Amino acid sequence: MTTELAEIPSVAASASLQDVLLLHEVQQFLYHEAELLDGRRYEEWYGLLADDLEYWMPVRSTRARGDEANEFTKPGESAFFDETKELMAARVRKLQTPYSWAEDPPSRTRRILSNIRILEAATDGSVKASCNFLLYRSRLADDEDVWVGRREDTLRRAGERWQIVRRHIYLDQVSLGSKNLSIFF
Repeated sequence: MTTELAEIPSVAASASLQDVLLLHEVQQFLYHEAELLDGRRYEEWYGLLADDLEYWMPVRSTRARGDEANEFTKPGESAFFDETKELMAARVRKLQTPYSWAEDPPSRTRRILSNIRILEAATDGSVKASCNFLLYRSRLADDEDVWVGRREDTLRRAGERWQIVRRHIYLDQVSLGSKNLSIFF
């Protein structure tokens, strides 16, 4: 059975060239960000954060069918991260001191991003993007962690480059077996 290509509907065919180029630009930015973090180039990564950064990772709980809307804590409730750029600066500085015991020796990480999509493009040039991630960390000889989830990022142009204005991280796990959360998502 053969199928002509013209018979298969294409989502890409309905996207404008501008939309495709914007998606490519956002993908390349997020891949570059992952490379900076995996390379432990935290000061360069910090430069990608907007001054009004909101970096938030709510706690997830298991809910009965029909109560999925309450699966994650809400803003202002408990969260694994609820940070500003100033708090991120403190975390980056600490990683460069001998007092960051959770990261001595440093973790080895690998971030894998997929399903990067533009959810919304605002008239001010900012975009809301979503992606799935797998974050692998190993330390010492046999200390390993794997986190899987979804991120929603708001990115804003700052001149010729992008900045991360808002990052919401939604883990698939309910219970974390990690000894610490000393890395960046």
